[in-house]
Amino acid sequence: MADTSTNLARLIRKEAARLGFAAIGFSSPLPQPVSMQRYTAMIQELRHGEMSYMEKHMEERANPGLLLPGLQTIISAAISYHYPVSYGDVLPKISKYALINDYHRVVRAKLEELLAAITVLVEGPLNASITVDSSPLFEKGWAEEAGIGKTGKNTLLKVPSAGSYVFLGEILVDREIRSAILPLPNYCGSCSNCLERCPTGALLEPGKIDASKCISYLTVELKRDFTSEEAAMIGDWLFGCDVCQEVCPHNLQASIAAHESFAVRQNLIGITTERVLNLTKSGFRELFYGTPIFRIGLRRLKRNARAVAENLKTA
Repeated sequence: MADTSTNLARLIRKEAARLGFAAIGFSSPLPQPVSMQRYTAMIQELRHGEMSYMEKHMEERANPGLLLPGLQTIISAAISYHYPVSYGDVLPKISKYALINDYHRVVRAKLEELLAAITVLVEGPLNASITVDSSPLFEKGWAEEAGIGKTGKNTLLKVPSAGSYVFLGEILVDREIRSAILPLPNYCGSCSNCLERCPTGALLEPGKIDASKCISYLTVELKRDFTSEEAAMIGDWLFGCDVCQEVCPHNLQASIAAHESFAVRQNLIGITTERVLNLTKSGFRELFYGTPIFRIGLRRLKRNARAVAENLKTA
């Protein structure tokens, strides 16, 4: 089989589509000064909250070649979790990405299948590495370089026909793979729904976020107990927050449905703060094992539940 760069890209796209990826693209590991500048500014302005891990591995972010010897191509892939869910008057709320199986495992498994196919397609040995939100990479930056999406005003990547309800993953390979990249439009236009509707004002301006004010950060990333102000900020969100995606017109027009691997755990919709607060360790494991919520542990989930219960009471 001919192992030309463009032909290889075409075959990989075909296999990715078969596996259910919403988009896939290829980019050269060249410096990303704009992404690096924005990232550094976030750290310097302390907009990353208490996520100290973001301050590490700056050399690898600037030079992804340090992550894989001989790196020549970064393959960026997106997979949709854009499934319908309706809370109605049921509270509290859980972000859509947490009502399904942990995306780290699902996306990695799909990328492993894709890499196995790529290994067959190329001629000669292939050195590769898979990453799913686990390496110091500018995921959205490389996805834009690969032409699979554009970052919106809410700082999330928007993929044509899929919207922003997507998970990203990458395969780093020591093989040159090139493909034509079509320019994508600015999907946001003059719309500012996400900026205006963010419950805590975490979106400071288009493309600029203060994570320390973000409900997702507070309920998922923050490890200590809340201050009284932080507890009030999370409102009725038990885990994560989807407001800036829910009000995005581009998501309402998305036609690519969620991947079949993401079946909604219906028993998590409508779970009450009272039930969470009464959970034992074994009960917590039974309910949440295999979901992103399991990662934060029972103590922090109960912390969130106490805050939400108080917010609902005062509301």
